[in-house]
Amino acid sequence: MIHCDVIVIGAGAAGMMAAIEAGKRGRKVLIFDHARAPGEKIRVSGGGRCNFTNIHTRPDRFLSGNPRFAISALARYTPAHFVRLVERYGIAWHEKVLGQLFCDGSSQQIVNLLTAEMADAGVTLQLGTSLEHAERTESGFRLSFPTGAVTCDALIVATGGKSIPKMGATGLGYQLASQFGLRVTETRPALVPLTFEPGMLARLAPLAGVATDVTVTANRQSFAEAMLFTHRGLSGPAILQISSYWRDGDTISIDLLPGLDLGEALRRARTETPKLALQTVLAEHLPKRLAQMKAEDLALSGPIGDFSDAKFSKVETALKSWIVKPTGSEGYRTAEVTLGGVDTADLDSATMAARAVPGLYFVGECVDVTGWLGGYNFQWAWASGWAAGQVA
Repeated sequence: MIHCDVIVIGAGAAGMMAAIEAGKRGRKVLIFDHARAPGEKIRVSGGGRCNFTNIHTRPDRFLSGNPRFAISALARYTPAHFVRLVERYGIAWHEKVLGQLFCDGSSQQIVNLLTAEMADAGVTLQLGTSLEHAERTESGFRLSFPTGAVTCDALIVATGGKSIPKMGATGLGYQLASQFGLRVTETRPALVPLTFEPGMLARLAPLAGVATDVTVTANRQSFAEAMLFTHRGLSGPAILQISSYWRDGDTISIDLLPGLDLGEALRRARTETPKLALQTVLAEHLPKRLAQMKAEDLALSGPIGDFSDAKFSKVETALKSWIVKPTGSEGYRTAEVTLGGVDTADLDSATMAARAVPGLYFVGECVDVTGWLGGYNFQWAWASGWAAGQVA
């Protein structure tokens, strides 16, 4: 029977980082994954260019039952650390918006970097291998695979969440946590498009494909980014961001004209272009189809020169505080991450170690730490994997 110092389950971002760091310490490391290739979510991320970190990373950009849990790992392995690693491999990168760093070329470069680092650290990678059973032993853990059993002193679980099951995502990490006595918080799709009831979808259908900059608010959290109308509802960065804060039954408020004093713009139009219809005036600030829909919803006819301030107030409310009520989300099928996971109360924030199970670690997305859109979740993967790799 093969014995290793460390076994890592999951060859994604967090798992490979943990394996690299443990291997650098001279530990004999074996990393397993049921997929046929490592880093599949890395490969498809960022439109194939991998938004590998965000330079504005800080703990308040993450959701967790314990908002302070991520502080230690994020402080000790920062975006600058990963950027230096990227540059050491000669990978060109650029900042897109809001601190988001992307490869100039293919995201496969990041996967290649990680596999090269694992090879240099003496890590053995075994793909296409699914875990059948895991149990504690007197000295560590015994894991059963179709290829046979393996024992280890330390076990790092880096299996990700339930997001994008067609890529092989499962709830294995949560099952292992429960098996070993750790609690798991409620899990749900996050960074996911929102959907609407048939009547609303029919009304929005002509807008499918239209994008516009908005500010979206739900549960006292706001995001100012682009929004995209789809055949299923709403998507785009602003919607993906707010989906992490939205809950079933909640409404969301959308400012379709952020940064614009609409009342002043309407009063100016009443003076300068009094013969124009409301739709025409709105089309100066909004995509034409969206301006048409909102004007139709308001049903305020006649030239803008005849509008009273009361009518302008109605227009402002409709466009600056458009209230919509999603009926759900597109679910794990398209969600970028899973919100919730292994309860941080059962983990050591400095090492990712299970408090009550010596030698057991949980890292990355399967932990109840979920970042905003824009490279934050990769930074959590690097930081939490690095933290576990220092001690496992």
